[in-house]
Amino acid sequence: MADGPGPFVTRLRYRLPDGHLLEWTSRSHRKGHGRSLGTWIAVLFMVGSTCFAVGSVAGYSTLVGERADAVTYFVGSLFFTSAAYLQYLECISTGKDIAPGAHWQLRLFSFEIRRIDWWATVVQLAGTLFFNATTLFALDAALSAKQEDLVVWSPDALGSICFLVASQLAYAEAGHHWISWLPHEMGWRIAALNMLGSIFFAISAIAGWIVPSTGDLLDAALDTSGTFWGAICFLIGAALLLPEARQRPAVAPQEALTP
Repeated sequence: MADGPGPFVTRLRYRLPDGHLLEWTSRSHRKGHGRSLGTWIAVLFMVGSTCFAVGSVAGYSTLVGERADAVTYFVGSLFFTSAAYLQYLECISTGKDIAPGAHWQLRLFSFEIRRIDWWATVVQLAGTLFFNATTLFALDAALSAKQEDLVVWSPDALGSICFLVASQLAYAEAGHHWISWLPHEMGWRIAALNMLGSIFFAISAIAGWIVPSTGDLLDAALDTSGTFWGAICFLIGAALLLPEARQRPAVAPQEALTP
């Protein structure tokens, strides 16, 4: 029996000759075949999330200065991009064959539009690149309000939209439906935390719009708190990637490849 959101297949169930039921899922298949890479993904996301959380802590900017605060965000964005690219590699390098002997082979690029995890990782990677841009331009303290809206706020908003889309795709993969409730499953909890983090980042992006007439943020407190709680959600989700990376995937026997 095949299951999954929309046109994507994320779960297969097989009845074995001995009567036992075997379940294969795309997320566990991917995570189980790239264990060492999964550890690096977790660590890099944790470091990036920590940078964003620290940068948005009340008093940090006053303590270290606005320039150092901006650098903290920029460094964090680089860790996000590194982790996102490794997650993309993890996706495309995992063997498509679910039969015994399916293996992991490093590939640097692949175009696989039929896979929901491919879409999730590609959109997420694009989002991190937008965050690279917004945090880089934010280092320039001489920008006018209109310039900040153009080169700082705009990529921030686009990055937040990408994170929302990628998180929804990852959530749908983990839950096998566009909307689901599976808190007992590790992958679902991670995806749900990332979705919540993306929502906080989106709130922060909206609040971070600079009013041209005054040069002030739309809501400075909400901008900072949204970034902080989003980073915390990402940090917890990244930490949970470590035990998930140690799980072994279930594989279907050759004689049961047809659902």
